[in-house]
Amino acid sequence: MQIGIVGLGKMGGNIAIRLTRHGHDVVLYDRTPAVMTKIGEQAVAGKTIAASGLKDMVSRLTAERRIIWLMLPAGPVTEAAVQELGGLLGKGDILIDGGNSFYKDDIRRAAELMKKGIHYIDVGTSGGVWGLERGYCMMYGGTRDATDHIDPILSALAPGIGDIPRTPNRDKPGFDPRAEQGYLHCGPAGSGHFVKMVHNGIEYGIMQAFAEGFHVMKSKNSTELPETQRFELNMADIAEVWRRGSVVSSWLLDLSARALAGNPDLSNYKGDVADSGEGRWTIEAAIEEAVPVPVMTEALFTRFRSRTGNNFAEKMLSAMRFGFGGHIEGTNN
Repeated sequence: MQIGIVGLGKMGGNIAIRLTRHGHDVVLYDRTPAVMTKIGEQAVAGKTIAASGLKDMVSRLTAERRIIWLMLPAGPVTEAAVQELGGLLGKGDILIDGGNSFYKDDIRRAAELMKKGIHYIDVGTSGGVWGLERGYCMMYGGTRDATDHIDPILSALAPGIGDIPRTPNRDKPGFDPRAEQGYLHCGPAGSGHFVKMVHNGIEYGIMQAFAEGFHVMKSKNSTELPETQRFELNMADIAEVWRRGSVVSSWLLDLSARALAGNPDLSNYKGDVADSGEGRWTIEAAIEEAVPVPVMTEALFTRFRSRTGNNFAEKMLSAMRFGFGGHIEGTNN
């Protein structure tokens, strides 16, 4: 298929490259020309062309149904791109937002674009800087017609079943077989980003639990404790042994072990932990639904506190965020 990718940052660029590896043709656009050149050089030869802007991109898309994927920061930047493309695309065309937009914005945008016959799909995309090789877990919402049309694109980006053991009883009717391939149509517009939003809220809680646990162990040699109760524990070794058969083994633990092996004191991190919006939105949704979420709420508030002075737990959070997403301290990206 042919697709336009707008925004070639840490994830957008890798999405474009991965698509070319699966035979798709990609029209590239980024506000920085050098970035387009770099991605074009890393992609499969002859499978990309660069556009000078959104209007030029639309003109270069020659398929009967033009497809454009936005990979931009949530908020005004994405909103501006959606509005501009809404005036350039036509009936049957498909506009995809693969960033982390607020799901209520998706519902509004989908309704507005559908008046022009343009389909809007929201794709919650997880995989960070590792997605190029590992693939991306995707949760998406939109009309069945549009989502079925772009299935070859989603299938190419998804990780596939790989070597993960299959879940028993999934051969029964009623289950979507694409889920075990790593991508899932969740429902109408907005549902994809809603599921990804909650996913990120859960991520906050898991990361916080790891960070606090390692902080407790790191502090076990405190002079405030009786000398006979002090332990000098090796954080890197503990993270490594937990990776081997423990019930808390996970990719976040893998990233923690990697960070600790590289620098046991994590002195290369300040511990200023940003939040990119999804944690806040998850808690807002929980309030609207009267659902208690104390773990995720506390995890979010801890991130707020981290920006006024840091400890080892916050450095652990910074290390994990950098590990999975390349997030630099003090920024949401």
